[in-house]
Amino acid sequence: MLKKMKELYNYREFMKTTVKKEFRGKYKKSFLGVLWSFISPLLQLLVYALVFPFLLKDQPDNYIMFIFPTLIAWNFFQLSVAQSTSVIIGNGGIIKKVYFPREILPISIVTSGGINFLISCIIICIALIISGLGFSKYILLIPIILFLQCIITLAISFLLSSITVYLRDVEYFINVLLMLWMYLTPVLYGPEMIPVRYKALFNLNPMLHIVNAYRDIFYNKTMPNMNYIGILFVIGIIFLVLCYYIFKKLEKRFAEEL
Repeated sequence: MLKKMKELYNYREFMKTTVKKEFRGKYKKSFLGVLWSFISPLLQLLVYALVFPFLLKDQPDNYIMFIFPTLIAWNFFQLSVAQSTSVIIGNGGIIKKVYFPREILPISIVTSGGINFLISCIIICIALIISGLGFSKYILLIPIILFLQCIITLAISFLLSSITVYLRDVEYFINVLLMLWMYLTPVLYGPEMIPVRYKALFNLNPMLHIVNAYRDIFYNKTMPNMNYIGILFVIGIIFLVLCYYIFKKLEKRFAEEL
């Protein structure tokens, strides 16, 4: 493991270039460019804020700010997982020609998404001030929750990016799964709307605890449930090591399959 970390460090310049490529590539040939990092979540927020309240019997106060943090967090997760699924296939040409640590590709996707998320957090803070809600000292916990989200997102990205090389249908299946996953996660509704008999099952969803943590910090201005967060950290690290091991095993035949 230390040897692999040293190798990644030696390729740090290549990783920086790849992260920049992923971040800028999202807005390539776009007139507004990086401004879409601000505009896109706002437009998506507007759509949900106009439509979803009609489906809720008891709408939370200031519904826009209620879903803003969770929607931004979910977008980071969803886009990173979706993009990483095809990242090895999409870079098949360079993989067959040049050696570099293949794990740099999914790492770059998640890192780029994390940067985009941090930019979006600036918008959330501005919106909190404008709405009069303000923010509390618990906002200092954001880096911890973000790091946890990166661990889980990267683990899934390692797993899916490597499996998709052998099973191309995964790339299409995952988009449907992510759509279903979103509605099983309290992104657009509060956790109190989950039926009591299903709460234990819903608690197995790691993204439930992550989006709840963001909502507690930004909207409720309370301390997130750190017991859940601590347990999720342990599970997340174990899951990351396991998925990375699978990635390295499957990596051996990437060039052949591509």
